[in-house]
Amino acid sequence: MIHVSYNNIISLDNLIKSWQEFVKGKRKRKDVQMFELDLMENLVELHNDLIKGKYNHGSYVSFRVNYPKPRHIHKASIRDRLLHHAIHRILYPEFDKKFISDSYSCRINKGTHKAIKRFEIFSKKASLNNIRTCWVLKCDIKKFFDSIDHEILISILNKNISDEKVVKLLEKIIESFHKCSNKGLPLGNLTSQLLVNIYINEFDHFVKHELRIKYYIRYADDFVVLSPDRGYLEEIFPIIESFLNSTLKLSIHPNKISINTMASGIDFLGWVHFPDHCVLRTSTKRRMLKNITKPYVKDEVMQSYLGLLSHGNTFKLQKEVRSLVSTQNLP
Repeated sequence: MIHVSYNNIISLDNLIKSWQEFVKGKRKRKDVQMFELDLMENLVELHNDLIKGKYNHGSYVSFRVNYPKPRHIHKASIRDRLLHHAIHRILYPEFDKKFISDSYSCRINKGTHKAIKRFEIFSKKASLNNIRTCWVLKCDIKKFFDSIDHEILISILNKNISDEKVVKLLEKIIESFHKCSNKGLPLGNLTSQLLVNIYINEFDHFVKHELRIKYYIRYADDFVVLSPDRGYLEEIFPIIESFLNSTLKLSIHPNKISINTMASGIDFLGWVHFPDHCVLRTSTKRRMLKNITKPYVKDEVMQSYLGLLSHGNTFKLQKEVRSLVSTQNLP
């Protein structure tokens, strides 16, 4: 049970610190500037509404983004997003202790690069350093954010958080958005990143502690299980699928289930992995080359791509990227 205080979350001190963190890199945005014109007044008003139980979550502005894949984003007001940050600031460190070590999405000191390194370690262990065949079960949860059941999520929060006021506040945020029949969390909320991890953590613990699966990695809605025994993977898959369906009302995408050998190449987190090397996924490479051929590419964009490429066998591609960028940026 997590013993966090509602009063600690809504305190002026926490709201001020949350604003200082939230505003970094956003000061040029008009909605941020408008809120900051009367910052202390706005913070005190939010604080008082939360004390009196008068706080209600506002509506969302929706828009589409196409990178890294087409997604529908719902953006809350600055006031609501500040509160999301204040909640996340207090709750995240407590819940992070409950998450398994091999869950890598939206967590401090985790991320895709560490998930990929862990995948490489697991493949070597399962194959005894490539002496035997390593099989990989790879799955993708269908419409992950849109499928989060509000009632199940709130029951999980009640089971884990001792202060009822904290749960009630989270309930207001959860119920401020739904796709259909009280399901779904908005991709734009910082709280959504934490809440989906809390939700799917039930599955992570089932996999690790009930099924005792040794080589399991999850990043958001993608997960893999590695084993030297294909039959074992075929045996556990229906158990995994049943738990997701019955306990969390989630389903695995029928077109994104595979059991393949490492030798055949496993497409995971943007890279195609082989026993002794990995290469960038073709679609990721095409998107990257398209972006860097735009006029006057920013240096931070190039450095970001070069940082990505440093994690695989991409010497020739790195050379091509540097050549393209230097050509494009010529006056």
